This record gives sequence, structure tokens and C-alpha cells, in this order.
Amino acid sequence: MIVVTGGAGFIGGQIVAGLNKLGREDIVVVDDLTDGKKFKNLVANKIADYFDKAEFRKLIQERDSRCDQIEVIFHQGACSTTTEWDGGYMMDNNYSYSKELLHFCLEHELPFIYASSAAVYGINSEFIEDPKHEKPINIYGYSKLLFDNYIRNIKSKINSQIVGLRYFNVYGFGEAHKKNMASVIYHFNNQLNETGSLKLFQGSHGCLDGEQSRDFIFVDDVVSINLWFMNQPDISGIFNIGTGNPCSFNSVADAVIDWHKKGEKKYIPFPDSLKESYQSFTEANVFKLRSIGYDKKFTSLNDGVNSYLDMLNKN
Repeated sequence: MIVVTGGAGFIGGQIVAGLNKLGREDIVVVDDLTDGKKFKNLVANKIADYFDKAEFRKLIQERDSRCDQIEVIFHQGACSTTTEWDGGYMMDNNYSYSKELLHFCLEHELPFIYASSAAVYGINSEFIEDPKHEKPINIYGYSKLLFDNYIRNIKSKINSQIVGLRYFNVYGFGEAHKKNMASVIYHFNNQLNETGSLKLFQGSHGCLDGEQSRDFIFVDDVVSINLWFMNQPDISGIFNIGTGNPCSFNSVADAVIDWHKKGEKKYIPFPDSLKESYQSFTEANVFKLRSIGYDKKFTSLNDGVNSYLDMLNKN
């Protein structure tokens, strides 16, 4: 039995779909469906059972016998809202919950593959899996870094596979429920359909208008990496998950306009509220990921955007 926390969410839902393609349907999804719209990410997937997050945490804490069949946990469930400043809520969801699952897996020597984030790096020029480059600028990034460091601190006591994946800017089908936290590709598509134009930030942080850059990675690549680690039980560690090729927001907007064959870019003032907490540049250093043998080519921005927009606009 495979457990996917956050399995009704964006990346978690796509991991479930990827497992289905491998013939696995003995999947337990754990999530919080307070936002009932997330059910849409489950409809097309085949699963064995569903547990509310609170119920599942209790089962894990009590070492309920129903957990004895677990083979691996993909832990994708977290609060990923970078503008959330309720520290107690964030730390319980992203840190305490993760530790509970980790210690269950350590006790049973089970693989534990979890979602970390590029937010641990904050405003930076180098993005390498090393403490000297880790300077989070919000409580979300700090909660992720704290758990990464917890793993590092108990490394000598670990006898099973533990993998942390630092996701950069993931985009793709299944993210609509994230609303403001959905990718810029999703928002550009909606803006163009609704108004005929795309909104980009004016110059900031030393960048010209729309030239802020991020490392965008297609969700299919993220799923591929997760499933690859499941089949590499002897490999553990914390790894950047990006393409290593940053793209400007202008480039992303141009790709969306090219797909629609219409539209224009409009530049809006950069919000004062974001000036101290905005990553104007990210670029995953993927040397560590490549050095352990993951050699699959990443989806190009144009191919990923075209595939995504094909799905978003097919109706």
C-alpha cells in the first residue's frame, strides 16, 4: 500500500495518476477536503481509500494496525501559501506533521519521500543544497528548512530511504484550487481569456520590466522524479527539483501569447508589500540530482506551456 499525503492537491494528485500508470491502485490518499473543489483531482484517479488528514495523523500517532500495510509514503501535504503568516498553523502543518510521518517510517524502515521547497533559499543568487545558501524570507520557507535540518541532524540514526525534494516553480494541470498560489502560466491564461492582456510586474530588484526570472518545471517532470526515487531505495538526501534553466516572466507571457495567437503584455507597479519577500530570481543547481543518476531530459518551457494550455483550454 502506497500513501500519498496531499493526494487531492496539485503535485500529490499527479503522483497518484503516475502511480496508476504503473499499475498501482493500492493507494491511500490523505488530504483535507475542506476546500471541496479539490475532489476534481481525485475523480480520474484510482485509489483504494481516503483519509482526512486529522484522522490519518491519529492513526499514525497510535500506530494503528491499518498502517501496517504501508510500503512507502509520498508526503506532499503541506500549507504552501507563501503569504501565510500564522506561524503556529504553518509549523504544525509543515513541521510537526512531517516529523510524525518521518518517525513512523523510521520505526518501520519505510521509504519517505517528501516535498521541500526552493523557498528555503530566499533571496539568493546561488541555489545549492548547502546551509550557507539557505536564508528563507517567510515562515513557509522556514518551516521547510527546519524539517530539512531535522533530517540532517538525525542522519546517523536513519536506516531507510529518506528523500527531500526542493521544488522550484512547478506548473501544470491540477493546480486551479491553489488560486493565488497557482502558477503564473495559469493566471496568464485566465487573464488573456478574460481581458486579452497579461499583467506583469514592472522592473524591480535590479530587473527590467517583466524580466524577473524563475526556474519553472513542468509537473510531469516532478512526478517522474518522485517515482524514480521510489525505484532507487538506496538513494537518500535532499535535492533541488528544477530544470536549471531560469526563464523570465516576459518569456512565459510570450509563450502563452504564442499559444493563443493573440494578447498583449501590460506592466503594473511592483507591490510595496512584496519588496522584502519576493524571489526575483531562482535557478536550481541540479548537479546533485544528476550526479546520482537521474538523467531524464526536462520538459522545455514552450513544450510544457503548450501541453498545459492544451488541457486548460480544451473545453
